[in-house]
Amino acid sequence: MRRDRVAGAALTAQAVSFGLNFSAGVFFAPASASYGLSAATPAIAAGIAIALTGLAQPLVGVLLDRVGPRLVLLTGLTLISSGYVALAAVQQAWQFVAAYVVLGGLGFVASSSLAVTTLIGHRYGDRAGPALARASVGVNVGQLLAPWAATLLLEPVGVRGTYLALGLTGLVVTAALATILPRDDRGGNAPAPATAALRGRGRVLTSFALHSASLYMLVLLLPKYATELGWSAAHAGRLITLSALAAGLTSLATARLLHRFGPEPLLRTLHLVRAVALVLAATATEPAVLVAVAVLFGTASFTVIPLTMTLLTRGLDRARLGRALAPAWLIHQLSAGAALALAAAVHALSGSYRAAFALGVLLSLTAAALVAPAAREPVATATRSR
Repeated sequence: MRRDRVAGAALTAQAVSFGLNFSAGVFFAPASASYGLSAATPAIAAGIAIALTGLAQPLVGVLLDRVGPRLVLLTGLTLISSGYVALAAVQQAWQFVAAYVVLGGLGFVASSSLAVTTLIGHRYGDRAGPALARASVGVNVGQLLAPWAATLLLEPVGVRGTYLALGLTGLVVTAALATILPRDDRGGNAPAPATAALRGRGRVLTSFALHSASLYMLVLLLPKYATELGWSAAHAGRLITLSALAAGLTSLATARLLHRFGPEPLLRTLHLVRAVALVLAATATEPAVLVAVAVLFGTASFTVIPLTMTLLTRGLDRARLGRALAPAWLIHQLSAGAALALAAAVHALSGSYRAAFALGVLLSLTAAALVAPAAREPVATATRSR
């Protein structure tokens, strides 16, 4: 199978995985009314699922290395799609939470970035950067299409019908991917001459954690911040769509730029642009300013993930890639959760997210400083030590 088709299949897989994951928020209010749930039940289920996603990363890493990324990815897509089908049939609150957390949470962790990075790393090795950037466009495609489809379907077919339609669509796409993705051949690629762990990559890991903190903080809180500045909920929600469009275009451009520049200078530039976006957010007095925030932050945020994975996968043993990368995604999730908790506390004390966004400026500047040419050193050091 041609390698570019692997990247295209990975893009499609991420569109399904992240699309279903991002659609969850669309259902919070209508699901509570339709199922007779308390208003807090969907949010509690989402919180438990996020925690499970982080804690399950090491286990998924082991499975990726033992059974291969193809099987793990397809299983994850099947679980998260089946979760939506199950949500169409549940009758009680505990069933809703169980379907959301077990099928949705485990399905997402097995079909999201760790699995896709491992799949592409196996096929492309140290030249995985452009393919990772192309595949990451799937995140933005899913972020755009699935919530949009959900909002269109809710009125004519209802909550249960919408859950069922999205879940069945996910299962159909998964079946198609099963015919496209090649069988795992972990023995066909010789391991790169380096250690299989992330030892010596502390600066890159720290920058990834700082990026995650400010990413989730702004993306999840920007619509609410816009309403606090005077916009309607409908206008505020369009900011995320705008951000996703900007991110998708940047990911496509980055795949080409990586052929000319290394990931480090691109990463430093993106972190600095993110800092500018957060400055605008922290100082905004009119909601219209948040349009520029959404564009700049979208342009410079989501692409950081494949670029960072390019650095972290460089020189790693492909036979242990899942286990090696799992700590990075565990740190990513924990950092995101901690930042959201901090932002909520700041808002409770001050009535605004300005201070949290100002902290995000500092985090982005620190991340830019950490991504220096020295990030290449662990591979060279590991090579000399062998």
